[in-house]
Amino acid sequence: MKHSVLLDTSFFVRLLNDEDKLHSNAKGYYQYFLENETVLKVSTISIAEYCVRGEIDELPLRNIQIIPFNLDHAKRTGGFAEAIFSENRISQEKLEPRAIIPNDSKLFAQADLDKSITYFVTSDGRSRTTFAALSKKLNPKFEIIDIVRPYNETFGVLDL
Repeated sequence: MKHSVLLDTSFFVRLLNDEDKLHSNAKGYYQYFLENETVLKVSTISIAEYCVRGEIDELPLRNIQIIPFNLDHAKRTGGFAEAIFSENRISQEKLEPRAIIPNDSKLFAQADLDKSITYFVTSDGRSRTTFAALSKKLNPKFEIIDIVRPYNETFGVLDL
């Protein structure tokens, strides 16, 4: 099975804006993943988030597999959201009459259920905080890569 990563909306925002302070880091990860035959994946959830301020044709979808959000993801999301709400001490009153599930919970459920995904790639500090809360209650099967740290430091690669 090939190794794969799930790319967050924040990754694409940085990758596609050459004036962003994390653009070079995002580009470095993107090139590293392609050169090392890492399968790049994006959720339909992240595509929807991106399309709030961007257009779908801006995304480099030619090199990326699209993961639709499905029933299994929805079931796993419920458990993930419950763990996150509990860890963050969200009261039952705030969850009535129904809880609004953050997209990170959904994306994490997708990453967790896909056996090939080893990393969730983001620059969003809230994602890291949410993942930390989730990890206190459950044991996700993937790790977070924060692109604030350059790819060569993350993977111990010399940049020649």
